[in-house]
Amino acid sequence: MIEIKNITKTVRSGADDLTILADVSLEIPDGQFVAITGASGSGKSTLLGLIAGLDAPSSGEILIDGENITVMNEDGLARLRSDKLGFVFQSFHLIPSLTAFENILIPLEIRGEKDAKERASNLLQEVDLTNRGHHYPNELSGGEQQRVAIARAFANNPKILLADEPTGNLDSRNGQHIFELMTALHDNKKTTLILVTHDQELAEKAERQIRLRDGKIISDKENSQG
Repeated sequence: MIEIKNITKTVRSGADDLTILADVSLEIPDGQFVAITGASGSGKSTLLGLIAGLDAPSSGEILIDGENITVMNEDGLARLRSDKLGFVFQSFHLIPSLTAFENILIPLEIRGEKDAKERASNLLQEVDLTNRGHHYPNELSGGEQQRVAIARAFANNPKILLADEPTGNLDSRNGQHIFELMTALHDNKKTTLILVTHDQELAEKAERQIRLRDGKIISDKENSQG
């Protein structure tokens, strides 16, 4: 369960304070697929970053499985991300000097997984890249790089997958493939999936759709086909 309680985020802009999120509260139960939509500047990515513990709110609390992450130190946040969270971003954030296989393997080795190489191979297979594991990011297409990023995000079997415009840099065919891959992994592993997207067609396929405007929730509805 993710509980967001009266979150506000303000930043200094010149001589003024700019409010990015204003008193946002919501709950996301385990295993739900939620799409967060809204225009650029509405606060979508900021909200995702706060849930990830990558940024801190100006006020309010965020609880993940009852733990208040807004008061955690960096070690606590690192443990939380390692144990429970996976990330997929619009820009793939792969390490250019490592192969696709190694990009997936490294987080497993950092966690001390005994079967790290076998698990990395299995993840490559799950994203249909078994024959591309020895290639470096610059030898892969955008869609292939994003599939590596998804496999890496699932390396720690996260309870929660946070995806920030994961199809934004891809053409429609590759974007659809990535979306189907994420939702299949979500369905198979019962992972909570929070997707930030500008694509209304994708958002309509979520179980629930939350729309932001000017840092506030203006709509929170269940999708009939989600």
